[in-house]
Amino acid sequence: MNVSVRPLTARASGAIKDIWRCDPFVVRARSLVDLTLPDLQSLRAVIETEAAVKKRRDLILEGYEFSKLYFIKEGFAARYKLLRNGKRQIVNFVLPGDIVGMPGSFLDRAANSVIAVSDMTLQICALDAFVGLCCRQPKFGLVLTWLAAQEAAHYAEHIIDVGRRTPAERLAHLLLEIHSRLSVVGLADEFAFTLPFTQEMMSDALGLSVPHLNRTLALLRTEGLIAVNERRVEIIDRKAMELLAQFQPIQSAQIPLSEDVVVNRSA
Repeated sequence: MNVSVRPLTARASGAIKDIWRCDPFVVRARSLVDLTLPDLQSLRAVIETEAAVKKRRDLILEGYEFSKLYFIKEGFAARYKLLRNGKRQIVNFVLPGDIVGMPGSFLDRAANSVIAVSDMTLQICALDAFVGLCCRQPKFGLVLTWLAAQEAAHYAEHIIDVGRRTPAERLAHLLLEIHSRLSVVGLADEFAFTLPFTQEMMSDALGLSVPHLNRTLALLRTEGLIAVNERRVEIIDRKAMELLAQFQPIQSAQIPLSEDVVVNRSA
């Protein structure tokens, strides 16, 4: 992976709080559990570097050992499997606030590859350092568990997309999912968002040819469900879109913390 690395420097407590307040991973974590300033300081302490990655660079290669966690600060990526016949199946899309290395770092070898589909900014943490953080402050381990459960629910929907939904239902569901996930980290308007993925990528995710995807996109526009201007997608009739796709946003429940988990055990 060709990266430009920026080592993290020490900052005052107030600066840490301000910098991390809008960090997309912290935004997702805070939707699950309360994070105090000492929590943010502990998290920042295990982030070893911040790296800039250029578009089209592989972050993980299938079959290779990987023992890092990349917290996505900016940019987009795709998890994929390349088959022997040269065809590619995109397993899911990686957005700001997501973690690259989950599940790759938890297996002896990565099961999928991950490629940057835009320029990206990553915050890099060694897996053993994050495990140590989870032992000292169990709430971080719980956050990872809750996020993994959320991701598993998304994977289940993707199986249904390819296995049972019609092309129009698949595309509607994918657009609603991307809008919902971007909204969580403040990167979408109420009924509109910028689509960061090409038609080729979306066709590889939905199991459709590019011409078929293009016709399906035109169908959703003709039916008055969406409007598309270059990469800007506006959801005109959200209720009809949700009905078509049988879409329900996947929202994690709050983590119920007992007193012994709330207490910082690092002392």
